[in-house]
Amino acid sequence: MLRKVKYFVILFGENKNVEELNFKHALTRKSVYITALSVCMIAVVAFAVLSFLITRDSRKNTEDFARRTFFRKYESIENEFRNIEDYQYLLRALIRKDGLKNYKDYSSVLNDLNKKRNLLAYSWYYYDSNSTGKSETNSPLSDIFKNNENPEKQVTLKNSGSGYFKDLLISHKDSLYWMSYDSLVMPNKNMLYYGSAVSLDDLHQYFINVDKNSNTYAYVFTKEGVCITHPEKKYLGKNITEFTDIKPKDTLCSKSQTGYTQGTAISEYLGVEVTRFIKPLKTDNFEGYTVVNHVNFIIDENVYKVRTYTIFIFLAALFLIVTVFILFQRSANIAYKEKEKIQSEKNLLLIENEKMHKAEVINQLQQLKNNINPHFLFNSLNSLYMLIGINKENAQKFTMNLSKIYRYLIVPPKENIVPVSQEISFIRKYMELLKSRFDEELSFELIINHEESLEKKIPYLSLQIVTENAIKHNIATIDQPLEIIIIVDEDGITVKNTWQPKIEPVQGEKFGIDYLNQIYEYFRINSLNISVDGEYFVCFLPLLK
Repeated sequence: MLRKVKYFVILFGENKNVEELNFKHALTRKSVYITALSVCMIAVVAFAVLSFLITRDSRKNTEDFARRTFFRKYESIENEFRNIEDYQYLLRALIRKDGLKNYKDYSSVLNDLNKKRNLLAYSWYYYDSNSTGKSETNSPLSDIFKNNENPEKQVTLKNSGSGYFKDLLISHKDSLYWMSYDSLVMPNKNMLYYGSAVSLDDLHQYFINVDKNSNTYAYVFTKEGVCITHPEKKYLGKNITEFTDIKPKDTLCSKSQTGYTQGTAISEYLGVEVTRFIKPLKTDNFEGYTVVNHVNFIIDENVYKVRTYTIFIFLAALFLIVTVFILFQRSANIAYKEKEKIQSEKNLLLIENEKMHKAEVINQLQQLKNNINPHFLFNSLNSLYMLIGINKENAQKFTMNLSKIYRYLIVPPKENIVPVSQEISFIRKYMELLKSRFDEELSFELIINHEESLEKKIPYLSLQIVTENAIKHNIATIDQPLEIIIIVDEDGITVKNTWQPKIEPVQGEKFGIDYLNQIYEYFRINSLNISVDGEYFVCFLPLLK
């Protein structure tokens, strides 16, 4: 039976690395479920974070695109207004140069050029003769200078620019016109009015054709709030407060670091949510605001597409993870069952091996007790015989110590470990016996540096074995006395003796040391440390808790 157990122990030891390789990472069913749930939770959190980041970046990119579109539309509108203004300056320069003679021709030529160049503005004049009372004009819009007829059909646009042109909005035959004019006082107090006019219908159609981006639309209103361009013709000439929710605070662009305001509103034109940009539009002859609206559902549609693709990717990844975990869980169950089976066999072998090891240690201990030098008893009796004749009192003390020593030797502890205090008490009595034998040939010193260590444990008879080895293997004479020092520290006991080995070999050498090594190995503690330090042979015995 013993050989069979040893065989299985050896076999188990050889396959130990294989088992660790196969089952080191084998998981229980509970741990597999917990791991799978944790991975799913991490995947959900990762998806939420990823979706948030993608949504945020997508929305930011779309908003940046809306902002760039706003600037592009604003620049196109501003350029057209400056073109109208440049035309007015050209007209003024021609009239003031020699227009008093040729203003009719200049106006006619400029209008022909404007048609060829597809310009919105056209030139007009109105000449009022104070002497004859007659007037000449090339535009019906100039009737407003005839004693201010129909003032209800015109709206004055105020501006503080440097162009000094006067601006009016005039209604004529169900159409609105933006008129800019200047005047000259001629000889005989005759008056010449000249300027340019732009049909708001034409301006409306022009801005529709300039940028046909379906995502945005723009309109312009004066600082009085009158709308002069809009993709919906019915809003032309109306105050923006009548059809939008724009408030005066929305036009306070000077307080904004960007020079424009940005907000969210409901489009009066499309009826959907838009991002609204408002920026001042100011030239030498015009003061107003440009409004650009960017449809928000385009932004949301792009974001939803990205989010949908992300969800599909997440579901596919989650399905793959769950599938892998199911397969892994099945293989883990098989591995776990095999592991339980092998572990059960392992436990049985360990129990048998532990019993066998313990039995061997006990047998060795018994052998140690049986192999304690029989001469020790005879030598002790001879010493006692001599002491009886010399000093009866010492002989009595010697007899008591000898009886206590043999009582301690005859009744060993169950676990083969004893408190340090008992071993110290025993070694003192034992050394007293040796002193009676060797007298001046032997010197003994006990040093206790750590009192708490007396409560710890040490292998049974360890101090006696070490001191007996010191006496057995070293010379002890009056000229060369053997010095033995026992030092109790926190972690262990150091036994030192003067290093003066005998020349002739000694029987039973290393028997006691091998025994102590097996004791310490049995309690899974590093074995004792033996060394020669200068003139001393040193043995360190670790303490057990």
